[in-house]
Amino acid sequence: MAGYLEEYGIADARRERIWKRVVLAALALLVTGAVLFFVFRNFREKQQVKRLVAALAQKDYRAAYIMWGCTDEKPCPSYSFERFMEDWGDKGPYGPPAAMRIERAESCETGSIITVRGAGTESEFYLWVERDDNLTVGFAPWPVCHPIIRVPAAQ
Repeated sequence: MAGYLEEYGIADARRERIWKRVVLAALALLVTGAVLFFVFRNFREKQQVKRLVAALAQKDYRAAYIMWGCTDEKPCPSYSFERFMEDWGDKGPYGPPAAMRIERAESCETGSIITVRGAGTESEFYLWVERDDNLTVGFAPWPVCHPIIRVPAAQ
């Protein structure tokens, strides 16, 4: 009977170690997933703005205008190609595209607001990137996300 109680509690200790490892692994995955989500949640939108700036730097204004969601066949009614060239051409107010850099990105409901700093200036401008399949770029109507104000329907 001397060996009867020698292994008492070994199975419980092993089970406890397994549970501790499972819980720690789940917490590590949760923290890693949260960090990756916050780091990469605006990745596609930032890349689209980088492609826009690269097209402008290469003076491929037609490709940049297409990223804006406008084409020659279907131009934007409130933003013609001539107006686009005034804003983004060589003498545009945002400076040379090669020196533009993305400062930050804020995620909103249907898109992202990307803050871009112009070349050698202290001015920032804000671009809106729609989170649909086309990743259409446009000017952000405001520098931060605002909650949508819903007006109750008339009864």
